[in-house]
Amino acid sequence: MNKKWLLPIFASFMLFSTTQIDTAEAATKSEVTEAASKYVGTPYKYGGTTTSGFDCSGFTSKVFADLGITLNRTSGSQYQQGTAVDKSDLQVGDLLFFNTSGGGISHVAIYIGDGKMVHSQTNQGVSYSNVNDPYYWGSHYVGAKRVASFDGEKQAEVKQASIDFTVYASRVEVASQIAKALNLDTSDKNSGFIDVKPTNEHAGAIAAVAKLGIFEGDANGKFNPSSPITRAQIAKVLVVAFGLENNGEAVEFNDMKKDSWANQYISVLASNGVTTGNDNGSFGSDELLKIKELKVFIERIQQ
Repeated sequence: MNKKWLLPIFASFMLFSTTQIDTAEAATKSEVTEAASKYVGTPYKYGGTTTSGFDCSGFTSKVFADLGITLNRTSGSQYQQGTAVDKSDLQVGDLLFFNTSGGGISHVAIYIGDGKMVHSQTNQGVSYSNVNDPYYWGSHYVGAKRVASFDGEKQAEVKQASIDFTVYASRVEVASQIAKALNLDTSDKNSGFIDVKPTNEHAGAIAAVAKLGIFEGDANGKFNPSSPITRAQIAKVLVVAFGLENNGEAVEFNDMKKDSWANQYISVLASNGVTTGNDNGSFGSDELLKIKELKVFIERIQQ
C-alpha cells in the first residue's frame, strides 16, 4: 500500500471547511421540504431505514440525516429530543407526534407548512397528509418537537443535543486525529481562531494544523470546531492524505450516486481494504462519520 504523507490533505480540508454543517447551521425551509418530498412514493416497511422502504421514524431519521442532523431511531425516542412547540406555532421542519396505537407515541411526521405534513404511513408509504385531518390524524395528535429551527432562507440553528459528538466525529476530532497521525508539534495553543481559546483541550492540535494551512476558518474568523464530516468526505481526505491509489478492480456500493465526486475516493478506500461498507451493501456516503470509524480507517491505512 502506498503511504505518502502529502500536503494536499490540507487543501482538501480547506475545501470542506467552507461546506461543513456546523452544530449551529443546517438547511433552509425549502431544503427541508425538498429533502422530505424527494422520498414521496417510497413504500412503507416496518423497521425500514432505506429507500427500499421506510417506517415512520426511519423516514424522519433519513431526511434529517440528509440535512446533517442526527435523530434518535424510534418515534418515542425522537419525542425526547428538541423542545416542545405549540400547535399554533408550528414551523417547517418541526417533528409531529401521534398516538395511533393507544399506548403512547407511535408515529412521527415532518411539518412542511400550511397545515401539511409528510410521513411514511402504513398503507401509503411516504406521502402528504393534513395535520388537522378530522378523520384520523387530528384526533391522534400528541404534540410537536423542534430539533432544528429553519429560519427562512438563513442557515438553520440546530439544537446541540441533535448531534452526539461522543459518537460522531467533529472537525476538532478530525484535526486532532490528523495532528496525531502526522506527529505534529501541538505545544502552541494559540490557534488564531476566535472560537478556540488557548484553554481548549484540542487548541494545540487545531493550531498545529492551522499553521500548515489546513483550515482558514470562516468569514468571522471562527474554526467551528463542532461541525461534523460525512463518510464520503472523509474518504477523499484519507485518499489524498495517504496517497492511496486503486489497488485492484474498482469497488462499488449500492448507494454510490451516478457521477458523484465521491465515487472514486470511496472505491480507492475500499480497494485498499480500509472499508468494507455496511452490511446492506451500502457505504453510507451521506452518513455522518463516527469517531470509531475515523480511528479504524486511520489504523488500517497505517498498518
